[in-house]
Amino acid sequence: MRAHIVSNFTSLRETGSPFSLNRVERNHITAQRCKRINKLYVNAQQNTVATENMDVVVIGGGIGGLCAGALLAMYGKNVTVVESHTIPGGAAHSWKRDGYTFESGPSLYSGMSDRPSINPVGQVLHALDEDLECVYYNTWMMHLPVIGTVITEVGSDQFLQVLEEHVGRDAVDEWVAIKELMKPIAAASTVLPAAAVRSDPAVLLTLGRYIPNLVKVPISDTLQLMKPFSEIIAGKIKHPFILSWMDLLCFLLSGAPASGTLTAEIGFMFDDWYRPNSKLEFPIGGSQAIVNALVRGLTKNGGKLRLGSHVEEVLVEGGRAVGVSLRGGAQILASDAVISTATVWDTMRLLPEGSVPEEWKKKTLDTKDCASFMHLHLGIDAAGLPDDLEIHHIVVDDWSIGVDAPQNVVLVSIASVLDPSLAPKGKHVIHAYTPGSEPYDIWERLDRNSQEYKDLKEKRSQVLWRAVEKAIPDVRQRVEIEMVGTPLTQARFLRRHRGTYGGTGWVGTGEDFIPSPQTPLDGLFLVGDTNFPGPGVPAVAAGGTIAAHNLVPFWKQWGMLNKIEQGSSK
Repeated sequence: MRAHIVSNFTSLRETGSPFSLNRVERNHITAQRCKRINKLYVNAQQNTVATENMDVVVIGGGIGGLCAGALLAMYGKNVTVVESHTIPGGAAHSWKRDGYTFESGPSLYSGMSDRPSINPVGQVLHALDEDLECVYYNTWMMHLPVIGTVITEVGSDQFLQVLEEHVGRDAVDEWVAIKELMKPIAAASTVLPAAAVRSDPAVLLTLGRYIPNLVKVPISDTLQLMKPFSEIIAGKIKHPFILSWMDLLCFLLSGAPASGTLTAEIGFMFDDWYRPNSKLEFPIGGSQAIVNALVRGLTKNGGKLRLGSHVEEVLVEGGRAVGVSLRGGAQILASDAVISTATVWDTMRLLPEGSVPEEWKKKTLDTKDCASFMHLHLGIDAAGLPDDLEIHHIVVDDWSIGVDAPQNVVLVSIASVLDPSLAPKGKHVIHAYTPGSEPYDIWERLDRNSQEYKDLKEKRSQVLWRAVEKAIPDVRQRVEIEMVGTPLTQARFLRRHRGTYGGTGWVGTGEDFIPSPQTPLDGLFLVGDTNFPGPGVPAVAAGGTIAAHNLVPFWKQWGMLNKIEQGSSK
């Protein structure tokens, strides 16, 4: 459930922001504010300075890049993370306006604050001695075909009651069956942490330490982890609603239905959400609190974060990636590696012609991209709204056309329900979005300043308004701030190829080409949501962790594994 838009911290009129502002919100955010934000994280540098020498340079200051950079800094590497935007966090960053904190991306989290944690983000934060203050809850509101509007819980059998009342006994029986089916798979999915993975022979040691746990899990269940989840339930689960529900859960996790989601991912989710007393968590300060914790982990260990630093080219000498060139002329040389968390398509544009084999380049560029998003960000007057308003609302229009059909699924997050600091007193902040299902093609050729573009924004945002109205029927009368984001918003501000949610298409295709962090170009690593296993906060954090561990001796990684298996970060 990762959405991607940004707000610029300079004059919206000067930058031609594609956000739609209502008549109330015409304030310009000043350049001075941008400078203050830069100072909060790093002393912003002019990109015309002389060459800088580092061990590792990381392209992209999102979750994956910050995980890689912070771990490498902790291990003693001299690291610089370069981020094109003026705010760190990538697809998970936030921005403020008139007392509201707007979140660009994910809002549904679990397991990050556990010690020990099975969540790769939680494991990195544990290793960095960075704790998150969270609010815990276990409910969300569903607006679904067949069922209607009901509240459901994680970590209990309350969902069985919902099925019994709204769907039928057959659905109850199949949900019980799927929970039983998933028990050994869920156990297998958490046996081998991504933090233990590396690409040299020492992996036999780092993974080998988990053999005692692995032998407790039947090999048949372990082998199923890399299969599409649809294969696991084929012939065993037949009820239309349960099949649709599992497609929805898979889509929220990976950006693909069950046929395109690894069983390992859904196994992780079952272990985290459907065991007794499970809970969801929301970080105080929102997604930016996670980003800030990773930035602290980077900088306190001597790493650097350069904001507003756009990479123009990956420097290659002697068949090896040796650094990056920034817009403005500065260069950052890297003696060990360049790690790119930009999309694979955007990364290929940074490489000099002929620096990688054409066959590998073609296969990489042929990676299937997920669709993009529509976003609606609102600041509203909350007077008279119920105190028990739910933070999350999931809206599905029609099961029959598929959960990944355009505008068929909408997610609504009212984060200030759990963290009132995200909105002024008596107000709420709302983010509604279509998760990875908005086609880029219908936007591709539009001029952002044209009436045609404005009209299409108005038209395509109506499904988001209708979804919010299910939670707050009179929301249009309450609006104080309104912003609409489109695929062009994402493509422009996050510098993402076609505004994509990430990569997909590796699971269950029978293809022998699965992207890995290593590349044919010595010293270049590719991680992020367009690399296997695809989108998702845990997935990109795992990718960043694996890339970092490819660059340090195994005994340092071993020490990190010792630490994250303990029950306290301090």
